[in-house]
Amino acid sequence: MKKYVIVMLVLAGAVLAGCQKEEGIPAAYTVEAEPILAPPTQEEAEPEEETADTAVIQERTVVDGKMQSYLTGEWKDEEVARRRSMAVMIPNNKPALPQYGLSQASMIYEAPVEGRTTRLMAFFEDYDELDRIGPVRSSRDYYVYEAMSYDAIYVNWGLAIPFVKDLINSDRVDNVSQALEGIDRPAPEAFARVSRPGYATEFTGYLMVKGYEEAVERLGYETRYRDRFVQAFAFANDGQPAGYPDQPEATKIYPGGTSANNSGYGNANPYFEYDEDDRLYYRYQYGKAQEDERNGEQLAVSNVVFKICHGEVREPSAKDYLAFGVHGEGEAYVFTGGRVIHGTWERDGDYGANLFLDEDGDEIIFNQGKTWICNIWKEYSEYLAYE
Repeated sequence: MKKYVIVMLVLAGAVLAGCQKEEGIPAAYTVEAEPILAPPTQEEAEPEEETADTAVIQERTVVDGKMQSYLTGEWKDEEVARRRSMAVMIPNNKPALPQYGLSQASMIYEAPVEGRTTRLMAFFEDYDELDRIGPVRSSRDYYVYEAMSYDAIYVNWGLAIPFVKDLINSDRVDNVSQALEGIDRPAPEAFARVSRPGYATEFTGYLMVKGYEEAVERLGYETRYRDRFVQAFAFANDGQPAGYPDQPEATKIYPGGTSANNSGYGNANPYFEYDEDDRLYYRYQYGKAQEDERNGEQLAVSNVVFKICHGEVREPSAKDYLAFGVHGEGEAYVFTGGRVIHGTWERDGDYGANLFLDEDGDEIIFNQGKTWICNIWKEYSEYLAYE
């Protein structure tokens, strides 16, 4: 087991909330991984002595019907914490904004797509109060591979057929997809158009949560995490937030830098600003706060990750389709608690966990709460910045 390094602090208030080496893009492959076992009940759990390792959440226990989420580390209803998340493709270009339901996501993954803008994949485990999520957009294969790491059910409306069709229709992927060309298991009951006067039709398609649940049942997908799921992140335990006082401060974070560039982040110029009072990173883009249309809340997370990836232009025509490796290893920056920890990421196989390690090779401890992962093309990593 990797050594954990953590500073014990007293927290007032609650904390809210790839890529491979330069050799090229790997073919899909799988590995056997140690499964997550069913967590013991409160009565079965053995009391633990306070050690360096117990500063990190170990085995999950059920206490008064609640369990710590694998995606956030926070206590949630047991059914929610055990539930496989939905990984929903959501556009992030300006004509699509604002998005609906994003503040409810436990994790958001962001990566560049053609046109050198970014697209989001939002992971929802706690979605019972949502009626819809969206708008929903089309699939790229590197998003599918990332969703597989978290044993999520993948949700999309459309796909880049030459690069996604074989993968998404394989028995390795559980998908809820709109009925379009290239999809062998369509789920039209999960989607609907929503009136948005002044918006292009492509930005009016939404995932309807009730329809999603009907599709999952009809398609026979397991709704709880399967044995292949290993972990999401190493989270600090209750009352013991991760602190890295020896690491540099970083309270303003720019995945694509501060000027226009061709990285995919350059046109929206997104950034995160840290608030030391609630220990959250608040998201901005296009010169203003990024808000959830549903409730007007600004998006905020406890952890931000820059995952530096080998990238390629796989379709050099006007479509500019991109490819990113999401298996192997690479450089990483993890921002948590107002500090930045530089290190590496590792991922072994389609179902392997994304591990984020410090420069000593120890797993980086994330603070409980939501996480935003920015996939950054290595060629453009010179633009990333923080202050």
